[in-house]
Amino acid sequence: MLRALAGGALFGEVWGDTPARVLALHGWRRSHRDFDGVVGASATSGPAPAVAVDLPGFGATPAPAEAWGSADYAALVASVVEADPALAPPVVVVGHSLGGRIGLVLAASRPDLVRGLVLSGAPVAPRPGPAARPAPAFRLVRSLHRMGLVGEATMERARQRHGSEDYRMAQGMMRQVLVRLVGERYDQWLAALRCPVELVWGDDDRAAPLAVAQAVVSAVPTARLTVCPGAGHLIPLTAADTLRQAVDRLLDA
Repeated sequence: MLRALAGGALFGEVWGDTPARVLALHGWRRSHRDFDGVVGASATSGPAPAVAVDLPGFGATPAPAEAWGSADYAALVASVVEADPALAPPVVVVGHSLGGRIGLVLAASRPDLVRGLVLSGAPVAPRPGPAARPAPAFRLVRSLHRMGLVGEATMERARQRHGSEDYRMAQGMMRQVLVRLVGERYDQWLAALRCPVELVWGDDDRAAPLAVAQAVVSAVPTARLTVCPGAGHLIPLTAADTLRQAVDRLLDA
């Protein structure tokens, strides 16, 4: 059952014994429910002492009033970990995709709150190869829009036609949040990590290719990588038991 955390700063679900020692952060366009089979009621090994939240803009938690980046999300999560009696820091943070971005920044900036970090499908290192460029047709419309030669309606049609699925689906403030997140780099946060790190990755993840995880392993001496054949991007759903094993290793460390 959903409950308000830290006076309503976030909404989430609490599983297992409290105060919890695990904090789960979901991906873009997802919710806390992704972790039900990892640390929640449907987990094969039973619920862990965990809290899984709906991040601002997803599930039951309203969107932020401004275009937040990972550091803004991490600051809010830190305040919840510190203030809510359901959590007992330092915690093991398990973050998928967007939640991994936030978890990384939280672990690097507030090492007093995080005892270990589990990442899956988190785009926290550059993809290999040259950066993708927008389609020529989109660049043309964008240039004309900047010169005032085409209107906002034409520009929006071009965004809808050429943008990613996440961009097309995002509305209002969350589209601005997405644009900010896509432009972020995490080198400084990776360099600052000191806690144990587990990476659980699909070998066929298209959203955050396996090369991203391998780059994290090269950058972070404490990182350990587990590869899940054919698991794709949604590791909390497709490799829940493997993800749970990584969480348990950090709890037992």
